[in-house]
Order: sequence, then structure tokens, then C-alpha cells
Amino acid sequence: MDLPVILVMIVLIMAILLFIFEWVRVDVVGIIMMVILPLLGLVTPKEAISGLSSNAVVSIIAVIIIGAGLDKTGAMNVLARILLRFAGKSESRIMLLISGTVAFISSFMQNIGAAALFMPAAKRICKQTNIPVSRILMPMGFLAIIGGCITLIGSSPLILLNDVMKITDPEAAPFGLFAVTPVGLALVFAALGYFLVLGKLVLPSGQGEEMSGPMSSSLMRTYRDIGSLREIKIPDSFEQRSTLAELEIRPLFFVTVVSIAKAEGPINYTPMPEDLVGPGDTLAVNGAPDMIEKLAKANGWEIKEDLEIFAEPLSPNNAGIMEVIVSPRSDLTRSTLKSSEFRRKYGVNPLALFRGNKTYVAGLSTLILETGDALLLQGRWEKFHFLKEEHDLIFTEDVQGEILRTEKIKFAVGCLLLSLTLILVFHVQLSIALLAGALGMVLTKVMSIDEAYHSVDWMTVFLLGGLIPLGIAFEKTGAAKLIAESIMSMMGAVSPLILLTVIGLLTSFFTLVVSNVGATVLMVPLAMNMAGSAGADPRMAALVVAVACSNTFVLPTHQVNALVMRPGGYRTIDYFKAGSGMTILYLVVMMASIYLFYGVSS
Repeated sequence: MDLPVILVMIVLIMAILLFIFEWVRVDVVGIIMMVILPLLGLVTPKEAISGLSSNAVVSIIAVIIIGAGLDKTGAMNVLARILLRFAGKSESRIMLLISGTVAFISSFMQNIGAAALFMPAAKRICKQTNIPVSRILMPMGFLAIIGGCITLIGSSPLILLNDVMKITDPEAAPFGLFAVTPVGLALVFAALGYFLVLGKLVLPSGQGEEMSGPMSSSLMRTYRDIGSLREIKIPDSFEQRSTLAELEIRPLFFVTVVSIAKAEGPINYTPMPEDLVGPGDTLAVNGAPDMIEKLAKANGWEIKEDLEIFAEPLSPNNAGIMEVIVSPRSDLTRSTLKSSEFRRKYGVNPLALFRGNKTYVAGLSTLILETGDALLLQGRWEKFHFLKEEHDLIFTEDVQGEILRTEKIKFAVGCLLLSLTLILVFHVQLSIALLAGALGMVLTKVMSIDEAYHSVDWMTVFLLGGLIPLGIAFEKTGAAKLIAESIMSMMGAVSPLILLTVIGLLTSFFTLVVSNVGATVLMVPLAMNMAGSAGADPRMAALVVAVACSNTFVLPTHQVNALVMRPGGYRTIDYFKAGSGMTILYLVVMMASIYLFYGVSS
């Protein structure tokens, strides 16, 4: 073993230890690799920074921007609402529908984004149907990871695959966008079947972390008697049609009507005192629970057990309660909410005013506002974003959500279709085709260039950019070939199928202790050398590595598993219990699919 090989092995061990013990962030590990490898003479300076301009890194940047554009226009929310209407109250149907949809979205969007997109909807459905959230979130997370294997742009290892293959064999034919689709679909259907048959045995029955309500915990401590959001149905037997002012709901019961849903027509999110309510209408109200019950009892109205009509529009994902302070320079000073037409102008509902040590709930519209007054407001997040731009009021907390550009939804979907068309029809290189779609998002003003830059996960970019030169050094010094020959000498003569199975097992282990990107860069050269020594197809060995890098279910080390862990109330033992069977199933289905669809001899 010569000096360059020894140095590469030392650097490799150092990288693995940094990944495992997290002494520095993973992107810093990538930067360390870019610096230390050329200093040791293991790669040239040009090779050290080549990863930042690689096809894989550019593709990942573009995919993230395209996904952010789809999210910013609400395209994914529209798809989610359409599909979730068919879920019903069946646990198995809800699990299959949510998990299957997330798997599909993960095929062209980062899996962490797909899981994050559906998690609020999944939690709301579980609450409404009394299904333990732990029965849904883990299958959804696992399928988000597996769905990334449906196309070559679904996960970082597959995006990276063609570039890392060329480190070992510059003449290797690249894989196409849908080259991995048969394996990915087989894995998706197998995973859905696994949870359908064994879900109740391997999944816990906990309710997970409580969903956040419309008000933050800090505000709840101050306004604990105000922030209860309930839905009230006015029965058909209620013959009287009256204005909100005539019903005196706020003066008598200290309750605020924040939305009105008529039998026909759009929901009114900022009801005015002169608005009429009557038989068949549904109200969303904020107030103390006991006062809401008194209001319903006094009028013969029905309080719903949970939000139904308003479950989506007034969910914590779309609306909430914020506290604002009247600033010294505000135009609202020395005026009233009524005279300034506050509700009509800003589209939010005043719930209370806090001045000195006293909280006012009734008579808000006629109180003269003073500098330092704290207003408690309810509304949809986009309205709060608009209000924040006016600079009349100071927000005491960060405004959640963002302003969705729903009018740009066609442009966002069009940009995605443009990229796919360039790849499939005109056979344009992956990075250029995806970059064209990302550029389209900016040119059509789906998002600004600053928003595009902000959406990119630069940590992933520098991690990739730093690990690619490590792969180059691993191959260039002969370390990959040396390790491959050592493993093959221990294994002896084996069939290509058994060799690929061993490679799949090794990769599955590596990806549990280092990032899936790191496992890809380290294992692809090693696997291709092993395949070459055994007379097997090196491309198939590389493909096995890229797919096996998604086999990360036993521990909550993957980003998606970490995302759902707390909301689902999971412990590490829960991942081991459900993930052990999934890991074995994944390997079996992956190898069977490669055997059937790619002609690997046994």
C-alpha cells in the first residue's frame, strides 16, 4: 500500500468520523475535503473544485428551485386537496392515498419537501378521523424516501449517479431520466403493501405531538381566554336573519365571529357588523370555550366537535392569531378601528386590545388607539404579510406562512413540463434542462431571483461539491481498486447477482452512518471496481449503490425520518421495529427488480 492510498484512507476515515460524531456540520466536511485533498497532492486544484460545477450539483440546485416555485404558487396544495377528498375515514385508505401521493411527488421534488408539504394535511386528517397520527406519518416518510427512486432527479444519490460513474469509467453510458423507474415503482408498491398488511403490528399507536393551534404558546399565556377557535352551525329551524351587530355576539358573549360560510358563495374571512347571518350558515368564532357554549345555547345553534368547513382555510397552516403593537409613527394613533376601516382595509379580525394591565374584548371598534397598545388579530397568513409591509404596526412574533402566487400556478407547472420535455423529447443534458425550468420560474415571475437563491439548500451543494473530489481521489490513487480486490479475494468466485446483493448490503450500512451523498461518492467507485473484477456490469453495480442509498429506515438519521419523528411521537425503537422489515423488503425487491428488468444473471 503506497503513500497516496494511505493518505486517502486517512482522509476517508476522518470524513466518516466527522459525519458520525458531527463535530462540524456536513457542509463544512465537504469544504474540508476541497481544501485538504489538493494540499496533500491527492487531486489537482481544478479537480478539488470541479464538484461545484458538476452536472449533479447544478441539477440539484435547479430541482430545488423548481420545487420551491411549485410550492410558492400553491400547486402542491391544490393537488393535495384534490386527492385528500377521496381519503374518507378509512385508516388504510388514508395511509395509501397520502403515502402514494407523497411518493409520486418525491419523484420530481426533493423528498424532504414532499414530506413537509403533506405533513400538516396528514395531521389534520388524523385529528378529524381519530386515527393515531403515528400510523400515517412514518409510512408517509418512508414512501417520500422511496419515491425519490422513481426518476433520476428524485434523490441526490440518483442525480449524482452519472457524474460519479464517470470518475471510474469516463466512457460509461449515462442512465436516462426513467432508467430507474421499474425499480422505484416496485419499491413503492412493496412498501405500500408492507404497511397495508403489517402496519398495525409494526407502527405505534401514539397521537404524537399536539398540533399547534391558531395562537402561539406565548400568546396563549397572555390571552388564554380568547384563542379557542370553534365552528358553529346555524340550523335551518333558526328562522331569524340578523346582522352581527343586531345579535350583539361580542358585547354579550365576548366572542368574535372571524369567518362566515354561506350555503353558496365564497367564505367571508372578515365579517363586518352589518353582515347578515341566518339559517344554514356556518360561523367560525374565537373566544373563551364557556362563552362560546353560552352563545350557542342562547340561540339554539350547534357547536361542531371539530372544524369541518373551516378545517383547511383556518388551519394553522393557513391562518392564525398574531399580536401587534401600535408604533409611535403609526397613522392609526388617535383614531379608532372603525374610523380607519381597519378590518376592511387589512382583511384581519381584531380579537382584543391590551393596554396597561387590562384586556378589552368588547367595544374595540370605538376605542381610540394609543401608542404602545397591543392588538390581538386573527386572519390568514397572507393578510398578515401584507399588513407587515404597511409599517403601522410592530409584530411581536415572526409571521408564519407566505404569500402564495396562485395566479402563477400555470407558469410553475409549465416550467416543470418544459424541463421534462427537454429531457425526454430533445435529450438535453439533465442539468441544462432543469436549469431551463428554474430560469423559467424567474422569467415568468413565479419567484424572484433572490427568492430562488434563498430556496437553495447550500449546505447540500457544498457537501456534494466537496465529496466529489474525495471520490476522484478514491479512484485516482487506486484505493477503490485495492479495497475491491481485497473484498473479492475474500468472497471468491460469486455470481453477479450475489455480488450486487453484497454491494447493496454494504451501501445500506454505509448510508446509516454517513450521508446518502457521502455513501454514493464512496461506494460507486468501489462497487464498479468490484464488478469489474468479477466480470459483472459496472453500471449495474453503480445503479445498485444509488438505489440502496435510500435504504435508511432502521434509524432516524435521514432528513425525512427526523422531520416526522417528533410530530409522530416516534422513538428510535419505533424506527428499528418498522424499519427492520422495510430494510429487508427493500433489499429483496430492489435485487429482484434489477434481476427481472435489467437482465442480471444469477
